[in-house]
Amino acid sequence: MTKKINLFASLKSDFASGLVVFLVALPLCLGIAMASGAPLFSGIIAGVIGGIVVGYLSQSHISVSGPAAGLTAIVLTAITDFGAFDVFLLSVFIAGVIQLALGFLKAGSISNYFPTNVIEGMLAGIGIIIILKQIPHAFGYDADYEGDQAFIQNDGSNSFSFLFDVINHIQLGAVVISLISLVILISWDKVPFLKRLKLVPGALVAVILGVVLNEFFISSGSTLAIGKEHLVSLPVPKSFDDFKAIIVTPNFSAITNPQVWVVGVTIAIVASIETLLCIEASDRMDVQKRYTDTNVELKAQGVGNVISSLLGGLPMTSVVVRSSANNNAGAKSKMSTIIHGVLLLISVLSIPAILNKIPLATLATVLILVGYKLAKPATFMHFWEKGKYQFVPFIATLVFVVATDLLKGVALGIIISIIFVLRGNLKRAYNFKKEEYEDGDIIHIDLAQEVSFLNKAAIKQTLNDIPENSKVIINAHDTEYIAHDVLDLIREFKETRAIDENIKVKLKGFKEAYELENTPDNNNHVSIEHYYDVAKRALVKKQEVKEDF
Repeated sequence: MTKKINLFASLKSDFASGLVVFLVALPLCLGIAMASGAPLFSGIIAGVIGGIVVGYLSQSHISVSGPAAGLTAIVLTAITDFGAFDVFLLSVFIAGVIQLALGFLKAGSISNYFPTNVIEGMLAGIGIIIILKQIPHAFGYDADYEGDQAFIQNDGSNSFSFLFDVINHIQLGAVVISLISLVILISWDKVPFLKRLKLVPGALVAVILGVVLNEFFISSGSTLAIGKEHLVSLPVPKSFDDFKAIIVTPNFSAITNPQVWVVGVTIAIVASIETLLCIEASDRMDVQKRYTDTNVELKAQGVGNVISSLLGGLPMTSVVVRSSANNNAGAKSKMSTIIHGVLLLISVLSIPAILNKIPLATLATVLILVGYKLAKPATFMHFWEKGKYQFVPFIATLVFVVATDLLKGVALGIIISIIFVLRGNLKRAYNFKKEEYEDGDIIHIDLAQEVSFLNKAAIKQTLNDIPENSKVIINAHDTEYIAHDVLDLIREFKETRAIDENIKVKLKGFKEAYELENTPDNNNHVSIEHYYDVAKRALVKKQEVKEDF
């Protein structure tokens, strides 16, 4: 059941987070366009459409869409083969139409089968990629383009060997600005009186100070001055004709070219899978634990790619880097995403010369902190403590996301998770019972003997369909094993939506849960540590629980 949200209810925090995402997205849009062999403004157009159009149509409150690094190889090859950007745009148009069809066919439901440890491994892997790729920019070495996520780079070096090259290309002014930016960003989250300045994000302060410092270095003739090659490089239209040249439309005369259709289908599949992965990750990051209708998301992405192609923009997906920055900046609703798109549109048309004064070192520092929050040591310890069946898929996903790419890393993680589940399910049967109910009835949800992450979709849908002011009994009397994903799902339902919508929840067969419910100061809360304790025991002891609401 989806609650209606007032987009303007949290405008203060959403504007601040939208501003941060705008600062992060600007160089990424340009860098990905450059790497794709496309006009630079095509990346900006995709970012604007991803923010305003997809942001409005999507039901996700955290995710941010825009041109994705995962599509650069496909885009570059296609543009090179076609020899014309307008022919490639036709493929993007076709991809958008296919995504719309996938949304109506409810293909988005496959995201429910992505295990949590694989999603978390993907996020941690992307966090490490961000850190590895942004450290050179923080030191003033900008040989690799912004937004590159490939382990093996175009010059033959890899992400690790490239770090050693930094030693020979350190720009002292960039280091000074990076260190000052780092102090500002950390202080903004730690110092009490600075934390109260919610409307002014630390990233904006760091960017402004970086610009001011570099302008001072330039005016004083200091050797610390950062050159243009180390600043944001946005094209500056000088006339109305220059603006008109930005808009390129698809060449529909190439509709009979089979290769155009092949590229369109490829973009649709890859973009859709990356989007579903990001949406699942964004829902995991959302502190309010709101669920996104992935079928609506595919439709939103389809509309976004159709419009982007008609205006000369690159194909887009929901993007983890921008979504993580959005979440870390305190976004409350999708208004943040829309604001970031509006800021992109206004700024590139009105103040490109000012934006071109922003040091890449400052933006690199912002992204490094985003990467750290995705791959912080506590996440590794969390899965280590869960045991090998959780840790191995997590770490395998992480390593392969870093060493290959997002899709291959996630595919490997899912394969390993399935092998573990099949091994555990070899002699176990699954039975999930969902009873029909009417207003005023008590809803009984009986969990089976074996509940794995493969059952997550059915349970998630059942919990989502429960109306407000209901009474629910979730019975685990006969359950021997419950996957962590399902335990998290039940916990999040009980601690968030159940409280918000006055749904009374009784847990039966969850030993620690029952004990907590009978403590006088519980206030309808069950800690995750107790749930994990239950799962680790492998056998949930039967108990007789009085159904007393």
